[in-house]
Amino acid sequence: MLKISSSRITELFSVISNDMTLYLPIETDGLVNFIKWQPGSVVRLDKFNTSQPPKGLFFPNTENIAAFKTHKKEVLIEDMHSIAQVEPFAVFGVRACDAESLNLLDKVFLSDPIDTFYEVRRKNGIIITMACFQPEESCFCAAFNIDATNPRVGDIVTWFVDDNIYWKPITERGNKLTEKIMKLSVSSKSLPAEVQNAKEIFSKLPFANLSLTTFTSNTLMGKFNSPKWEELCTTCLGCGTCTFICPTCHCYDIQDYDTGEKIVRHRCWDSCMYSDFTLMAHGNPRTSQLERFRQRFMHKLIYFPENNDGAYACTGCGRCVQKCPVAMNIIKVIKALEA
Repeated sequence: MLKISSSRITELFSVISNDMTLYLPIETDGLVNFIKWQPGSVVRLDKFNTSQPPKGLFFPNTENIAAFKTHKKEVLIEDMHSIAQVEPFAVFGVRACDAESLNLLDKVFLSDPIDTFYEVRRKNGIIITMACFQPEESCFCAAFNIDATNPRVGDIVTWFVDDNIYWKPITERGNKLTEKIMKLSVSSKSLPAEVQNAKEIFSKLPFANLSLTTFTSNTLMGKFNSPKWEELCTTCLGCGTCTFICPTCHCYDIQDYDTGEKIVRHRCWDSCMYSDFTLMAHGNPRTSQLERFRQRFMHKLIYFPENNDGAYACTGCGRCVQKCPVAMNIIKVIKALEA
């Protein structure tokens, strides 16, 4: 493990960005998001949750995937695959909940058939995770066995304590990057006591005792048919905010549009909370707000874990708790259906 003085943090960013694009939590117009670092950027490593998760660096909000032209009787397909264009990049300051969410997205996009657009970004992206010590009251990552004080995921784990950054590589890619920043650091045998003390803070959070024990395949039909759904969905606006700020939501739509010169096929994020989601020629399979609301939470709490070795499609980041305009979120659903 290495220790780097916070006084050298700009040097650290410079060394990393010499060989790759560096994304950091940067504040612009009052919002903090993962943005390409440049000297003079307002870096906010103290911000626990960025407005948008780093998911968009691997699964962009929108991207072109192909284009088509006609020449006489021929249809010419223009490959717009991004494999050749993606260069190495690092994402510094990823919290444990967001880092874990990428592992969940791997289960979706790296399962057969592999999504090569996502795959190439994962292969070229280095995740530098940062531990949390003073979480937001909306955080509930511990419910999903995530230790935010000692993240298990990423290529490098860091701790910002007493004006020092403690740096620990945990993958081969992490080791290679660590070799480049050795001159900025000194060796450290252990972490400060503050790291252990922070665990007590998490145990006192409002949602620290959230239980998921009743969400199993054995209770699927009971949960599905619960009369609670009608009560819960009443306030939902179907705005889709929860899906667009969620680090694990992965639904997308594919559409073609005419540029005048060619037809471009693109995909963009979509939301299961919308009435036209999965709209087909014969109509929509979920025609009511209740059905759409229920689908979202049944998927996260029962369907997804049933098909992915018990991994829930939520990491307790708390963004939906903070951002839902009517304060309807996964916490309320869990508590309403836990009996």
